Amino acid sequence: MASEAVVLTVPGPHGEREIRVSSPGRVLWPALGITKGDLARYLVDVGGPFVAANGDRPVSLQRFSTDVDGEQFFSKNPPRGVPAFVRSVTVVYPSGRSHPQLVIDEPAAAVWAAQMNTIVFHPWASRAQDPDNPDQLRIDLDPQPGTDFGDAIGVAQELRAVLASAGLTAFVKTSGNRGLHIFAPISPVHEFLDVRHAVIGAARELERRLPDRVTTAWWKEERGRKIFVDYNQANRDRTMAGAYSPRALPHAPVSCPLGWDELEGASPESFTVLSVPERLATVGDPWATMHDDPGSIDVLLGWWERDVAAGLGELPFPPDFPKMPGEPPRVQPSRAKKGDGGR
Repeated sequence: MASEAVVLTVPGPHGEREIRVSSPGRVLWPALGITKGDLARYLVDVGGPFVAANGDRPVSLQRFSTDVDGEQFFSKNPPRGVPAFVRSVTVVYPSGRSHPQLVIDEPAAAVWAAQMNTIVFHPWASRAQDPDNPDQLRIDLDPQPGTDFGDAIGVAQELRAVLASAGLTAFVKTSGNRGLHIFAPISPVHEFLDVRHAVIGAARELERRLPDRVTTAWWKEERGRKIFVDYNQANRDRTMAGAYSPRALPHAPVSCPLGWDELEGASPESFTVLSVPERLATVGDPWATMHDDPGSIDVLLGWWERDVAAGLGELPFPPDFPKMPGEPPRVQPSRAKKGDGGR
């Protein structure tokens, strides 16, 4: 028996494409009854801003076997059956190995990815034509236990001021969960490690300004009730949910760009697969001008070098990274005190 399917007409820069979506009635968000077909239509509705934010970049696909509560996995290699109009680009991972990753150049590619059971899209901070040099500085503000989205708002506003003092223009979006993502467009002339050091320079300055509210401590046991500035999201092959990407949470939230004048009092629960298309139609895309005037990370790198000279050196990398020069031991401080040592 043939499986249920629909064909969606998806407008794009090269004209309309017909994308087949199988099992459109399969429920992805059980609490709301939002289906695979609804997700595909959402991606058609937000297609222009979605591609503007996530297109022309290597992208990892977070795919689900059933619904958002089911088994999930990340596709970094393009899935089988990629349409001829969807391209890929070879990227180098921290291990040194290389593999192709999908690139989304038009809304039809995103709809096809949804057909392949993708719910969350994770774009790189670099462009497909120059994957080794990011054109976005990204900072993840992650509320720790005892803090919440409201606590992150004031921190984000101060971080905006920190970046402005370094000559950078900051843009903000909800993470789709409890935190906030701050992006700044930069000229793609520095490799990932340099951009990571620039992020650490900004994070340490923010921590100095808000010592009771902000932490750069990698180990959770040292963070306390503060907002963690996750500098490791600036690493190669570290990605955040893209702008306008759905998240795999029960209320179908979207990682939604905001204007800075909207941030105070914003509620992340209100930006969902059901509400964001209407928001875009009425408010527009706050990130539409993001890359009109990219900045330089030179000032932030100067702060990094100043802090290194003052004795503040490298910070820990994620556990799957090779050991990096100058990195402190990768061991929880409480374990180190017991004499376990570090790698």
